[in-house]
Amino acid sequence: MIKNKDKSSSISKWQVSLVALLLFAIFLYFLIGLTTLRPIYNTAAKDIPLLIVIILCGVPLILQILWKLAKRNIGADLLAAIAIVVGAYLGEYLAATLVMLMLATGQVLEAYSLRRASSVLLALADRMPSIVHLKIKSHIEDSPLAKVRIGDQIVIYPHETCPVDGVVIKGHGAMDESYLTGEPYFVSKTPGASVISGAINGAEMLTIRAEKLPQDSRYAEIMKVMEESEQMRPHFRRLGDQLGAVFAPIALSLAFLTWYLTDDSIRFLAVLVIATPCPLLIAIPITIISAISLAARKGIIIKDPVVLERLPICKTAIFDKTGTLTYGQAELIDIKLLPGIDKEGLLQLVGSVERFSKHPLAMAIVKKAQHLHLDFLKVDKIKETPGQGLIGHVGGKIVQVTSRQKFIEKHSKEAASLPGMRLGMESIILINDRLAAVFYFRDTLRLEGHSFIAHLAPIHYFKKIMVVSGDRASEVKHIAKQLGIKEIYASQTPEQKVAIVAKETAKAPTLFMGDGVNDAPAIAVATVGLAFGQHNLVTTETAGAVILESSLAKVDELIHISLRMRHIALISAVGGMFLSFVGMYFAAIGMVPPVMGALLQEGIDILAIVNALRLTWQSKVVMDVS
Repeated sequence: MIKNKDKSSSISKWQVSLVALLLFAIFLYFLIGLTTLRPIYNTAAKDIPLLIVIILCGVPLILQILWKLAKRNIGADLLAAIAIVVGAYLGEYLAATLVMLMLATGQVLEAYSLRRASSVLLALADRMPSIVHLKIKSHIEDSPLAKVRIGDQIVIYPHETCPVDGVVIKGHGAMDESYLTGEPYFVSKTPGASVISGAINGAEMLTIRAEKLPQDSRYAEIMKVMEESEQMRPHFRRLGDQLGAVFAPIALSLAFLTWYLTDDSIRFLAVLVIATPCPLLIAIPITIISAISLAARKGIIIKDPVVLERLPICKTAIFDKTGTLTYGQAELIDIKLLPGIDKEGLLQLVGSVERFSKHPLAMAIVKKAQHLHLDFLKVDKIKETPGQGLIGHVGGKIVQVTSRQKFIEKHSKEAASLPGMRLGMESIILINDRLAAVFYFRDTLRLEGHSFIAHLAPIHYFKKIMVVSGDRASEVKHIAKQLGIKEIYASQTPEQKVAIVAKETAKAPTLFMGDGVNDAPAIAVATVGLAFGQHNLVTTETAGAVILESSLAKVDELIHISLRMRHIALISAVGGMFLSFVGMYFAAIGMVPPVMGALLQEGIDILAIVNALRLTWQSKVVMDVS
């Protein structure tokens, strides 16, 4: 990232230097023309600075354009090369220099615009520390982040950024993970709790053990996705190239027609000057990068810019259930206690432990305990093993949260004492290795779910809305009925999901939204695939865009950003071409000389670029759902 940034910076300096040199040559042209020393020189002396820059700067520019032409990449900048050559041949050195100035300033403005539009992406890199505090035996030693290895002990001081994914081994505190998860609160940390790179430490010092290398940690993965979104060449840009390929021959034909009808080579040059460079070649990519930047500020990572072009044409919306239509963080609806167990006391113990868990059901227990105004107890030790459950030492007791299957495997003799299964999800609670209770959960529908689903057809013209889920039919039907979705597919394997999405995509462009590993193949075959959250790297790698804050309102926001992007891009492209044709007409009838035409076209380019930058400056996106 730093290397690319430096490269971009050096190119920008060269472009600025070129503009400065051209401006200096033009300044000398007018200075020599007005100076009192003029009688000493030949009247053509004032053209010498222009000839020098045409040779020094014009030749490389022309060779670059001819190289593109050799690759059959015909665009409006071909007109610039012809205008420079014709201008120099006809002795219109000032016009030729102004055309070069247009090309150079256009490149500078584009470079500035890309940096301006990408400022949010660069800010992500700036948030990460380059130096970490390694704990080696009894002392702390500063070391470059790149040298961190799995198993290293790292000290994180108050308010510092966590450099790698790891586990807390010493200290009690909290971390702000909102930038990564969208959850607007601090997450408690105690020995055994996991931490993610990019999170901001609270007021207490923590010591963690690195579980991943810096380049493999959560934040690095997000940065990788962001870099890919910047570097990927979008289809919409190719459309701009195609428009340029059509525009260039038309403009060249009009220039030759003018020359043929008027027998005036100066008018021929004036038409060429106004026709080049076409604003769409600069404005469209700037619009796309601006849209990517705006989306990033709104918590949406655009991995593939083609998403921005395809999203407005989607007609079929396909949803996964858990984590997409629902929060994926179920609500605790009932507790079945064994004899002699106090409900509030148990909730206090379990809630104290679950604060440190990343399991989807953990937050439901914490919220229930908070709702009852129960004070959380200090947890001395915690351990969470995927597939095995959570074990914590709190209040002198060992609290274990596990599944029915794991409980039966370990306590087969006590299986008969387990309360019966119910619709939904459950957790088995053990205190000091003895069965204490069963917690029952139901997934909660997203608050914005009703309004989002209801507005897809009338506002965004979706013709079909479906739920395709791996969950049980009863759960899927329960959610779909609340949202008014009639077409559902439940208990679907990843292969079955792919078949359904592929079938629908063959009929009409599809939008698929999901968050689990089993959604990744379906996301890949949809016209547009969106992933909710960034916790599952398989899913987010497959998706064209990632909704970090896991909200359906954010999907609506993304749709509006894509619509806005297309609108602005078309205005820039079509508007710039229209203004160019108007200027070419006046040049053809002799009302606009080459020098004035160059200045006129520069103004058209600036208008197109400023219009393209509107998304970069925009901070609010008008939405239908909130």
